[in-house]
Amino acid sequence: MQEFSVELAVRDYECDLQGIVNNAVYQNYLEHARHEFLKTRDVDFAELTASGIHVMVIKAELDYLRSLRPGDRFNVSVMTDRISRLRMGFTQVITLQASGAAVMKARFTVAAVDERGKPCFPEQLERLLML
Repeated sequence: MQEFSVELAVRDYECDLQGIVNNAVYQNYLEHARHEFLKTRDVDFAELTASGIHVMVIKAELDYLRSLRPGDRFNVSVMTDRISRLRMGFTQVITLQASGAAVMKARFTVAAVDERGKPCFPEQLERLLML
């Protein structure tokens, strides 16, 4: 799978009293990158949900390696892989643009259910695994 990447910058209001990005904000960065990736594969998350397919994160692993600070510019990469017949993974890395240093490594496992709540692996998820 080819790697996808989004460029972002830290906004002042995302930081806590210590002057670093609050730990919960990193999940917003990661989710934003995943949604941007979906768009490049012609997968509309809202449309998928409206059609009765519900994709959900069932496991999140986050390794915080260093802190982001106000004004830092960074990249969030996304790579996908098939974990099993009904699950796929998103591997993501946040890196500083200035140095290329890794800030965070993350791994998300997702699964989907149809309108009856039955596990499925829709064609739209298959598209995320192709080049």
